[in-house]
Amino acid sequence: MRLIRLACVLFSMIAMTGVADPFRDGMTAFEKGEFATAATNFHAAVTAQPASGALVNLGLAEWRRGRAGAAVAAWERALWLDPANAAARNNLRYARQFAEIGEPELTWYEAASTWLPSGTWALAGGMSLWSAVALMTVPGLLRWRKAAWPQALAAASLCVFLLCVPAHIGILTRAKMGFVLEKKVPLRLTPTEEAERVATLGAGEPVRKIGALGEYYLIRTQEGTGWVERKRVGVISCDP
Repeated sequence: MRLIRLACVLFSMIAMTGVADPFRDGMTAFEKGEFATAATNFHAAVTAQPASGALVNLGLAEWRRGRAGAAVAAWERALWLDPANAAARNNLRYARQFAEIGEPELTWYEAASTWLPSGTWALAGGMSLWSAVALMTVPGLLRWRKAAWPQALAAASLCVFLLCVPAHIGILTRAKMGFVLEKKVPLRLTPTEEAERVATLGAGEPVRKIGALGEYYLIRTQEGTGWVERKRVGVISCDP
């Protein structure tokens, strides 16, 4: 019986070594200088499981293959998931200086939303709100003797909730931010390939998504408002 169990464990270990690992394959390809292959594998890894570290590597692979816009989009999304990722922040700073790419303009509440990961603000806001409600209602329902500490904790929880609200709004608006992936992307008047060109966008240029129709995004940029193909813009909240 023990031999059978040992054989099963060994078989499982052998099978696992043969399982495809896109992140590992991406690292191998990157070390060989095969940056296009590395980018493809890192993209697959991020699609399967979004992770800040994998996005940093995806950005490096895209940068080494000459796609500055895709690199910027990857590093921005890495910061969306983990604002404390120093590698992504440093890479963005270098890339923007080297390629002369402008930074996105953020409102004060959007800037505040970058202090913590996107999901943390919603969690903190929800927990603080329900804590305040519980601290204000539970003592009365249980007929506890009146004390100052539940009211003090409820007031503190309510303050935390009110502080989280602007940041959460910033998360919602910043989620529509995107970055142009390629060079010389046409911004069109209508969502058709034959439409008049309003402007030409550069790689890495920040944009704001307003709407979508078919294969096009309606976006707002410093050059104006118009339509651009979805595949040419990476929105940080959903596009790997």
